[in-house]
Amino acid sequence: MGGSSPCASCKLLRRRCAKDCVFAPYFPSDDPHKFAIVHKVFGASNVSKMLQELPVHQRADAVSSLVYEANARVRDPVYGCVGAISYLQNQVSQLQMQLAVAQAEVLCIQMQQEPNLPTHHVDQDDKSLILSSNSTNTSTNFTTIPQYLAFASSSSTNNVMQDPLQRESLWT
Repeated sequence: MGGSSPCASCKLLRRRCAKDCVFAPYFPSDDPHKFAIVHKVFGASNVSKMLQELPVHQRADAVSSLVYEANARVRDPVYGCVGAISYLQNQVSQLQMQLAVAQAEVLCIQMQQEPNLPTHHVDQDDKSLILSSNSTNTSTNFTTIPQYLAFASSSSTNNVMQDPLQRESLWT
């Protein structure tokens, strides 16, 4: 900075802020905590080396990342930001599972509310025609077809959990 007030890093390190200070554009004097936490986790020398190796247009993003990682490391010294990412991934996975269960419940309810599917009456001539065209399976029982077509509209509610507390207890 070189002007009136030193940057946050020079102030914390108690040194004179030069005009070409690598920290000055990214750690202003009005936000000393930002540099303090980065310095505590990474060290001023390491941060200085990282910033000097980067092109100028990438330094602001790098500082933002360093601040985020330093804050995460202070909150969780073992896992840091990886712990936060893992937690969020687990949360997304649980929410996707809950969404799939809810979608299945909606589908079951929709299928139960639909009127019975129309069943086609198969004449004796049609049965013989189908049986003759299907030589691999000659034991088809056409009297059970309406039973299979009407299964979706059955009044059985055992497939759908009605108690939300029971559903939640499955996932915890």
